[in-house]
Amino acid sequence: MPVTKQIRPFHSVLIANRGEIALRIIQSARLLGYRTVAIYSEVDRDSPHVQAADAAVCVGAALPRESYLNIEAILAAARQAGADAVHPGYGFLAENEDFANAVDQAGLVFIGPTGAAIKAMGNKARAKQLMLQASMPCIPGYQDADQADTAFVAAAQQMGYPVMVKAAAGGGGRGMRLVHAAADLPGALASARSEALQAFGNAELILEKAILAPRHIEIQLLADSHGHCIHLGERDCSIQRRHQKVIEEAPSTAVTLEIRQRMGEAAVKAAQAIGYIGAGTMEFLLDAHGDFFFMEMNTRLQVEHAVTEAITGLDLVAWQLRIAAGEALSLQQSDIGIQGHAIEARLTAEDVAAGFLPQTGKVLYWQAPNAAAPASLATHLQPLEVRVEQALGSGCTISPYYDSMIAKVVVHGSNREEARRKLVAALQNCVLLGVPSNQHFLVECLRSPQFAQGKDIHTGFVQQYMGHCLAAPPVASARSVAFAALALLARTPSSSHLQRAPATLELAVGQQRWHAEVQALGETWKISLNDPGAQAGAEAVIFLLRDLRWFDAEHQHFQVECNGLVEKAIAVSHGLQLELFHAGQAWHFEQADAHKSSKAEQGGGAVTAPLTGRVAAVVVELGQTVSVGQPLAVLEAMKMEHSLTAPIAGRVVELHASPNIQATKGSLLLRIEEIA
Repeated sequence: MPVTKQIRPFHSVLIANRGEIALRIIQSARLLGYRTVAIYSEVDRDSPHVQAADAAVCVGAALPRESYLNIEAILAAARQAGADAVHPGYGFLAENEDFANAVDQAGLVFIGPTGAAIKAMGNKARAKQLMLQASMPCIPGYQDADQADTAFVAAAQQMGYPVMVKAAAGGGGRGMRLVHAAADLPGALASARSEALQAFGNAELILEKAILAPRHIEIQLLADSHGHCIHLGERDCSIQRRHQKVIEEAPSTAVTLEIRQRMGEAAVKAAQAIGYIGAGTMEFLLDAHGDFFFMEMNTRLQVEHAVTEAITGLDLVAWQLRIAAGEALSLQQSDIGIQGHAIEARLTAEDVAAGFLPQTGKVLYWQAPNAAAPASLATHLQPLEVRVEQALGSGCTISPYYDSMIAKVVVHGSNREEARRKLVAALQNCVLLGVPSNQHFLVECLRSPQFAQGKDIHTGFVQQYMGHCLAAPPVASARSVAFAALALLARTPSSSHLQRAPATLELAVGQQRWHAEVQALGETWKISLNDPGAQAGAEAVIFLLRDLRWFDAEHQHFQVECNGLVEKAIAVSHGLQLELFHAGQAWHFEQADAHKSSKAEQGGGAVTAPLTGRVAAVVVELGQTVSVGQPLAVLEAMKMEHSLTAPIAGRVVELHASPNIQATKGSLLLRIEEIA
């Protein structure tokens, strides 16, 4: 395809993205001497990326379509700030051909591929047809224009179940459904269409034969405007939940030198066939026999590009900027080597045991694993060698308007096992208090024997091996409960609370209940813990604590000797609640009054919003009789739809939800009353 984009030197780059993505682009742009311009929505006014850029422009309200997806507002911001180039980041408009063309028509340099290349690969159906023409191995499937259910049913019957329904314009697992039986296909089609339309503005679907337990392998590409294209090896992105990646690594333990060469050559050939320019990624499924099949091409930089940078020593954003300015690649394929191993984990604000439900709220405390400790806690040791891409800060709010991913934690080691150990340590030094996260889940994945061995890794890994994390939240140890009791009683500058003997607390962490009795014994405090639900006669768990030391004026960081072992912890209290970070994990504790109050408000038939979001649909009416598990409403937040179902059978006696209203987390949407 002919090059139609602006390719020339530029001086000032507007980053059409937000958060840690914008910060990543700003970093490399500054290293190359470019002036940077940020954009922000009204709720992001105080975001770190706004502070980091040389200039910033507000482009609209919180909703993405009114700000970060508003092409006219972004181009106006570029004109206002004097930017002569636009980098789309790797979200929002990064794969929107209309945006790329609009930037070009405005006389600005789009730091990415041509609009024609984006269009060619942006629709899965058209992309697959192009790849078949380029002799790329593709998964058998249906990608025709006829979108009637009958056409999909016939195609599925012909190729055989299981099949995968996919949004033609989609990505990130949205609009994707695995179907094992013909009876489930119509419902999957309806659900996928709805989610695809909401997420991408396009309800078109395709169908593919499901390849069970494959590896998800990506090939990173760099292509200049002079016709030269190379690949930078592969990434293994098989550890996924809801078809979305959570852990990525490079290189893959399943890819041999021969497979890498074949896959890389196929990716380069396909990219050149569409006249691709810039950084891009070809995605494949790799089966147990070493056969690979094209899935899609991402015509942008990927979230997981950092692991490729770690093993190649290349700055991919810097190369994007050089290519957009018209420079030719100075690298040949033979120049690309792989050094060591890199692994990335995506830290997200979500409730794992609730089906990875995204969470919103205020961050009460945040400390990255590579951050320096408070001055009074100095250990004369350097921070961990880990790359953390994040835009968090204590006191910031994780909103419902954007993605639930809040940080990417990346490590590099001389070999895979070293990298795995380093990433476990890094995650256990990530302190996020106030909002639930998947931190514990990530550590458990990395510690699993299957991941450590690197052999039985596939896209169904989480469902097959991590059931204990999905079935129930982790259980706090009695030792962590003792630390929580101490922190609650000693949270004031004076420790006089601890001189009152005995003090009692009723603590709850999730479904756990503890009765704590604290008694001062001179320089030592005795904490006795009893489980109210334990059998009669069960002995209390006893802890003896001494030498309590606070390291900051806010009384958050502390150290104490507990049963002879000295440990550190971080605690933040708010009302009758306490957030505790101890032994590499965050816990949310409630005292009895707060816990009883929240449970009393909910009641057995109350349906509350599990997170802040927009009510997309209400499918019941006031007075209607419902059964257990019957769909009630659909809540949209963080780019996903969440179906709410009836917790009990009965009649809808209260209905406060209606389509398009914004529901806050915990608000009552409707109430069901059991029928006598």
